[in-house]
Amino acid sequence: MKAPFPWFGGKSRAAPLIWERFGNVPNYVEPFAGSLAVLLQRPGGPGRNETVNDKDAWVANFWRALAADPDQVAFYADWPVQEVDLHARHQWLVKQSEFQERLLPDPEYYDARIAGWWVWGLSLWIGGGWCARPEWQGRHACERAPKGIHALEQKRPQIKKGGTGVHRAAYARQPWRQRPCLKGQGVTRQLPAISGQAGASGRGVHAQYASDLEEYLGALSQRLRRVRVCCGDWKRILGPSPTTEIGITGVLLDPPYGVEDRDAVYNVDSRDLSRDVFAWALEKGENPKLRIAVCGYEGEYCFPRSWTCVAWKANGGYANQGQETRGRVNAQRERIWFSPHCLQPGLFPLWEEWDGDRC
Repeated sequence: MKAPFPWFGGKSRAAPLIWERFGNVPNYVEPFAGSLAVLLQRPGGPGRNETVNDKDAWVANFWRALAADPDQVAFYADWPVQEVDLHARHQWLVKQSEFQERLLPDPEYYDARIAGWWVWGLSLWIGGGWCARPEWQGRHACERAPKGIHALEQKRPQIKKGGTGVHRAAYARQPWRQRPCLKGQGVTRQLPAISGQAGASGRGVHAQYASDLEEYLGALSQRLRRVRVCCGDWKRILGPSPTTEIGITGVLLDPPYGVEDRDAVYNVDSRDLSRDVFAWALEKGENPKLRIAVCGYEGEYCFPRSWTCVAWKANGGYANQGQETRGRVNAQRERIWFSPHCLQPGLFPLWEEWDGDRC
């Protein structure tokens, strides 16, 4: 299944590689959930035990709400592409602190309206900064732009190929809706691509589910029915109880990358986090009950020779939406390090064994 929203650093292209190395493990743990691109592509459907976590409350709330009430999420996510609504909802969402305070201690709490509006806007927003408070990551992209009406001039909604994320399904079902025309005279700022028709394939949910938003989100809800969605520190789901005491466990570690030239698109962001992840993986790597995959850029980690380093090519991230080339360059730097007890399958065209230094 495809994820219902675009996500920076998503591992959809690497998912088959990861499952080859994990195999059909009885237990799967993902401390940095994001779009769940790897979980949703698990061969054969749901596993026996699956636990995901994300410190980003917007992400955790969306997956909880989707699992519990997909119809309500679809109701709030089904809305035309309106630039004024995009910014109004952005401002409203960043002020919602109560739901985040309730989400952390209560594993069953969710807010369907926040989830629907969040995924609606995320599928339109270009680059980072959607629903990001300035104090979360310094000054995000929206805050660095000029203020007032100039911020609206700088930040255009994404309507490439009829929209991204949930918008493809909504617009394919209602062709009478007219998308706004962004092409104007005397405009020097960069505009998003708007080529393509409503029924054309696109990213994420659009590539496969272009006819019915409720049906697709309902199918996602069924997939997540037995997945435990946590919201908090990444280590809270890596103790013995949720991992090795259950059995052989596949652990996917995909933290915010720690390199200095990485794009600042995370709401909950720390470059020191990758260092802590490396230390944990290094300590636990020899455990025969753990099959660990650590994602990062070339040279970011230096694992022992007993680990396997695999190079793969990402799709370029948010930078593909504009004229910047950093995302395309970084796509060539992607690496995944696999612990010694991961399976050793044959090579696959999208990746190659890295025979050089494990760093």
